[in-house]
Amino acid sequence: MAKNFSRVYSAQPYQLKGHIVSVEVDITNGLHAFSIVGLPDKAVEEARDRVGSAIKNSGYTSPKQENQKTVVSLAPAELRKEGSYFDLAIAVAYLLSNHDISFDPDKKLFIGELSLNGELQPVTGILPIVQTARHLGFTEVFVPFQNGEEAALIEEISIYPAKKLEQILHHINEESDHRAMIAAQPKTEIIPETDLQVLSDFCEIRGQETAKRGLEIAAAGGHNVLMSGPPGTGKTMLARAFGGLLPPLSKEEILEVTGIHSIAGILQGNHQLLVTHPPFRSPHHTSSYVSIIGGGGIPKPGEITLAHRGVLFMDEFPEFDKRVIEALRQPMEDRVVHISRAKGSAQFPAQFTLVAAMNPCPCGNFGSRHKPCTCGPHDLARYRRKISGPIMDRIDIWMTVEHVEYEKLSGRAVAAETSQQIRERVLRARKAQEARFGTTKIQNAHMHARDIEKLTLSSEVLALLAESATAFKLSPRGYHRIIKLARTIADLDDAQDIRVEHVLEAFQYRSRG
Repeated sequence: MAKNFSRVYSAQPYQLKGHIVSVEVDITNGLHAFSIVGLPDKAVEEARDRVGSAIKNSGYTSPKQENQKTVVSLAPAELRKEGSYFDLAIAVAYLLSNHDISFDPDKKLFIGELSLNGELQPVTGILPIVQTARHLGFTEVFVPFQNGEEAALIEEISIYPAKKLEQILHHINEESDHRAMIAAQPKTEIIPETDLQVLSDFCEIRGQETAKRGLEIAAAGGHNVLMSGPPGTGKTMLARAFGGLLPPLSKEEILEVTGIHSIAGILQGNHQLLVTHPPFRSPHHTSSYVSIIGGGGIPKPGEITLAHRGVLFMDEFPEFDKRVIEALRQPMEDRVVHISRAKGSAQFPAQFTLVAAMNPCPCGNFGSRHKPCTCGPHDLARYRRKISGPIMDRIDIWMTVEHVEYEKLSGRAVAAETSQQIRERVLRARKAQEARFGTTKIQNAHMHARDIEKLTLSSEVLALLAESATAFKLSPRGYHRIIKLARTIADLDDAQDIRVEHVLEAFQYRSRG
């Protein structure tokens, strides 16, 4: 006698969103067979063994013990299925088709990897999956216990975290008399971090007042920075302290950034579930093009997307692959990265603040008063060509980080401003920008030409801009970036309009190259 067909629903992350997949199971009489169709990868195909053992160890008859033909179809068929997201749904759909359980699968979503003993193992990307499920009208989502807290960040949908397959089966089975599961309480209030654990504080860094001021301006307006100086002068320490100047993320931004990190698997095993502070990403200079920009057969996000709403620190900037450096052009300007491949295309968010550090020459001592430079003219020219003109034009703040005098290092520490004190000024400047643009998503560095036209510039400021732009031979983009930088300096000064001194300070941070 032919057995029934069933359909339940599961999902997997696709790009930076969830994609609902219907899991269909058809069982018919015949010689034993268990096949999975629908463009599965190796991990999905191996679900046959995981699901069979999990069903057996949950008190039901394994498909492997039945003399019947079982076909599992994952739709849509043209979407490549990856990972172990569908184990739970396949097990539930099989038991429903085999009349072992009875329930209505409508508006229910099943996600999770199964161990051989029936335990549920966590998967990545739960947050964007649940967001998509709520948007599409699903009312219940069954997830592994370890993913329950993350899934409960989404309101207006019932989340059922479970440790074992058996728990879920008892809950959904209409013929079961076991106690039903309790839905996880939604986490309606998201509290940003107040006690930031930064790697270094500005008050711990001796000297370097010019660099500290430049980083304060960068944090206030979202400007890209490049620090140049000999080895050991504190460039990396300054960059790591920079993260402590940035204000916490809004609730909407927290869910956005946490979703990106969830898909990347960075939240797994992390005690801090939510990303409430702008992320700080620091890839090594040997990192590949795909790992930083993103890509692959099915496009995946790279480091510039993981740094979204935060900081991308690129130490030893010229040592990165030239393709990587040149590929930063479009994301730095448009705040998104477009990736096109034969198997698909994607657009990922990439609104980050670039903080780059480099030596002035291959040996690192060009211009140093402490050590002579051993590089020849050809070495210097080749080294400087690694940073092209278009990239230089997209960096707002250029700073030279010199050696700190030994007296400052060995003497009694002079009371310096802490990162918290500087951050308070940054917050005030960000509030001024929020009032100007009507949103927290745009800083001065992101202004378009139409936004710049709305700024009130005095005749003295316009004359200074014209004269200095000619002297510096600025491109139109460079000219606008000076105005953006001056606007940020004015915001830090609590000034309504840009003044001459703000423009003069902005020109101090331009590249002399």
